[in-house]
Amino acid sequence: MIIYYSMILIVVFFIFVLPNVIIVPENTEFVIEQLGKYHKTLKAGIHIKLPLIQSIRSRVSLKEHVHDFPPQSVITQDNVTMMIDSVVYCKVFDAYKNTYMIANPVDAIGKITATTLRNIVGTLTLDELLTARDKINSELLLEVDKATDVWGIDITRIEVQNITPPAEIKAAMDKQMIAERNKRATILEAQATKEKAITEAEGRKNAMLMEAEAKAKSIELVAKAEAEAIKKINEQNPSDEYIKLEAIKSLKDLAKGQATKIIVPSDVASITSNILAIKESIK
Repeated sequence: MIIYYSMILIVVFFIFVLPNVIIVPENTEFVIEQLGKYHKTLKAGIHIKLPLIQSIRSRVSLKEHVHDFPPQSVITQDNVTMMIDSVVYCKVFDAYKNTYMIANPVDAIGKITATTLRNIVGTLTLDELLTARDKINSELLLEVDKATDVWGIDITRIEVQNITPPAEIKAAMDKQMIAERNKRATILEAQATKEKAITEAEGRKNAMLMEAEAKAKSIELVAKAEAEAIKKINEQNPSDEYIKLEAIKSLKDLAKGQATKIIVPSDVASITSNILAIKESIK
């Protein structure tokens, strides 16, 4: 008898109890319905539901998902058709809204992203579009996240991946880029030539200044030496014979064309007659 009841309990356990034990994984929520109506949301852990009365309506992952949407055709303010594709990062924050408020959330996010992207690009010119990627991302994130709140979805990030212009626009942009590079190269070359000429001129100027300073210094030193020599001679109280001898030397240098300073006594006429006397005095 005991074995019979034990068998019955085991059968009941495997048929009614075990199938109604629910284990909810981490970062997941189960939406439970009771007799076709929303009953509660199960968090991570072990739960037991009533057999035949309660059922699992949906299993919702709370992890962040990445959706790469195909390129969309958009028109700029200056009537240029561009192809832009985007990547959306999102996660569910409310399992109830995600279950009952939207049937196909991924498709809905793609549609609202494309529509918002067209509205934003329509206010920009081609040049603004090519340089306003961050602005587009921030405005897309703000508008799309606002629209998906009612679906229990949080948009964490939106990135515009590729902006593809038409072939003729791309060819014109390539030519403009090449021309701009050539222009920068020409400007850099001209600047280099200018700086080289300035450097060389500065070098020549400095060399001339140094040469002039050296000559001036040399003249100054010679003048100081001559002045010092004259001072010493005056301090020694030179005789008339010495002065006459210096005059003869000066005449000799003058005859060679090498004299830079000549002392000519007032009695030049008597120099010749006194040469022999000076010679004797020096001896």
